[in-house]
Amino acid sequence: MKTLPYVDGFVAAVPTANKESYLAHARAAAEVFKEYGALGAVECWGDDVPEGKLTSFTLAVKREPEEAVVFSWVTWPSKAVRDEAWPRLMNDARLSSEANPMPFDGKRLIYGGFQMILNAG
Repeated sequence: MKTLPYVDGFVAAVPTANKESYLAHARAAAEVFKEYGALGAVECWGDDVPEGKLTSFTLAVKREPEEAVVFSWVTWPSKAVRDEAWPRLMNDARLSSEANPMPFDGKRLIYGGFQMILNAG
């Protein structure tokens, strides 16, 4: 059976005024992730993200009025490749807050690793 890729997923609230700086931040980070074996990275800027009463992306990240929800993922060939890369990524100076500051509140970032179980693309 073919091994499906592994995915790290992220959801964040980013000030709309920081869209270009966020994109620059994401491009720089994506290059580092790819150096450590990631297949690619995708960044999506929310433009149709409904407010929820019980659950929603906006509630999860405590989005404020002048913020957009960003939905992102990094795809890896396998969990093993990701697990080997992750400690090196966390220690890479290019991803430090000094070298590549986050243009959003990192305390409201939601992330997790996911085993892909279907890829119908």
